[in-house]
Amino acid sequence: MRIDAYEDPGAPDRRGGWRYLAWLVRRQWPRCLAGAVLASVWMVLLAATPYLMARAVDHGLEPGDLGALAGWTGAMVAVGGVNAWLGMMRHRTMTKVRMDANFRTVKVVVGHATRLGAALRGQVGTGEVVTIGVGDVQTISTSLTAVGPGVGAVVAYAAVGGLMLSVSPRLALVVLLGVPALGVLLGPLMGRLQGREAEYRERQSVLTARIGDLAGGLRVLNGLGGKGLVADAFRRDSGRLREQGYRVGAVTSWIQALGVGLPVLFLALVTWLGARQAAQGHISVGELVSVYGYVVALGWPVAFLIEMGHQLSRGVVAARRVVAFLSLEPAPDEGTRDAPAEPSVLYDPASGVRITPGRLTALVTAHPSDATGILDRLGRYTPSDATWGDIPLTEIPLTQVRARILVADPEADLFAGTLSAVIGVPDTDPRGAGNRATSHNAPTPAPGQQPTGADEAPHLTAAINAAAAEDIVRALPDGLKTQVAAQARDLSGGQRQRIRLARALLTDPEVLLAAEPTSALDAHTEATVADRLRAARQGRTTVLAATSPLLLDRADVVHHLVDGKVAATGTHRELLDSEPGYRALVARDAEDGEAAEEGEPAR
Repeated sequence: MRIDAYEDPGAPDRRGGWRYLAWLVRRQWPRCLAGAVLASVWMVLLAATPYLMARAVDHGLEPGDLGALAGWTGAMVAVGGVNAWLGMMRHRTMTKVRMDANFRTVKVVVGHATRLGAALRGQVGTGEVVTIGVGDVQTISTSLTAVGPGVGAVVAYAAVGGLMLSVSPRLALVVLLGVPALGVLLGPLMGRLQGREAEYRERQSVLTARIGDLAGGLRVLNGLGGKGLVADAFRRDSGRLREQGYRVGAVTSWIQALGVGLPVLFLALVTWLGARQAAQGHISVGELVSVYGYVVALGWPVAFLIEMGHQLSRGVVAARRVVAFLSLEPAPDEGTRDAPAEPSVLYDPASGVRITPGRLTALVTAHPSDATGILDRLGRYTPSDATWGDIPLTEIPLTQVRARILVADPEADLFAGTLSAVIGVPDTDPRGAGNRATSHNAPTPAPGQQPTGADEAPHLTAAINAAAAEDIVRALPDGLKTQVAAQARDLSGGQRQRIRLARALLTDPEVLLAAEPTSALDAHTEATVADRLRAARQGRTTVLAATSPLLLDRADVVHHLVDGKVAATGTHRELLDSEPGYRALVARDAEDGEAAEEGEPAR
């Protein structure tokens, strides 16, 4: 029973934490059953050793029968050898159970995050996703120990009770009632642990998000002089989390202390009762030895039962967080009309922007948020009255929109991996298919649009060339095979911007909507990108939100926006001659540009 990291994880049960844990068991029930059987036999054989020892004493040692003594001793050695093998197989099987639960939970979480797409950030914080990945997944997988040693502990407990019954009904009654009594004593602590663990888990998620925000904006905070204020707030939050951790630790320490101490007292009571019965002649010397052995053997199942309760208490809290995440849903897609069969006009009534197909269009505004809002509406990332041809975008199925329109986010995530994988072509595909790794906004390639797999190499080269990113490849020690850190933090801002542009161009969408794709580049590189971008997108619809004269001069149409609406349309040179506000804006004179957009004359 191997673990396939690429198989379909199945549809998880989202009705609660316990049901999710049960679903993980059902998805690998043969392996879980094997673990339970192996653990049960292993623990029962631990109890068989004192039974064999009692027989060796009563039938071999005490009457002086060396043959019987040798026979029972040999049986103990054989049982010990078999038990050693069973212990190894039990551990191996339960490791596979935990790994399967780990991988399966990771796959369902990542798959659901992908399905949420752009709606993810609006519904859940980054810290929550990170905490699920680094904490909850491990906690859930560890809790599945209950299906192996946990079940085995119950079976062994019953078996030892049965063996004790053959020795003394009184001792058997004490054993059979002792562990339930321990459960009654520890039950309230388990319930309190769940509550404390849930609160700790909530605070941990918030603090993790703060860490990510702090790390990402450290340079900006330094520039504004706000690093100290944020550091103080983080210090206070981390102090609260530490205090909550102490409260969780206090409950856990009581559970562990009582989990060790109460079984010892319980087993001491069983031993004392057995010794008294032997002294009174109610049981033989060999039976007394077996009682001692049963008491020792009970240590394992009792310890596993207590540990099982502890791990399940934590596991169900983690499972509830996963279920809460899996219950998030993207905005309903009510589109029922097919997208235009041919390239068609995109129109945004809110701004008056009309995008003619097959042309390079630029949006120019003193307020970048206005242009970004238009791109989001035309890409259907926000509700609007935008149309594609004569069809409202909201009436077109989202899958069709994403397949043909790409919004290239200037801050799109860059995942760790080789440079080629970061741009969008994996080095190898273990499933034999050319799975393309692109940004979360990337459209699904239309049939016949591009080849995949090894045939993508020419397209990768063309995309890198169009983004003027060849120097990045040449500068890295292993070229496209060089490992790049998450968010490409080991590259400069301009290099990251060109990598994002190359990734967007590699998908070759019918409509490309990009915001400030060259803002971090020097003039020479920006001019190169402008020329190559126009050539690469010849005959395709491209919309750029930019104020760079180098880009605007290559545009077929430029829309000058004032207060989020089209104030003038023409070529770059026409607007330079006829629009003072536009001229001031693209000359990077922010003061004159803002004054012109507010209706004041440009200076």
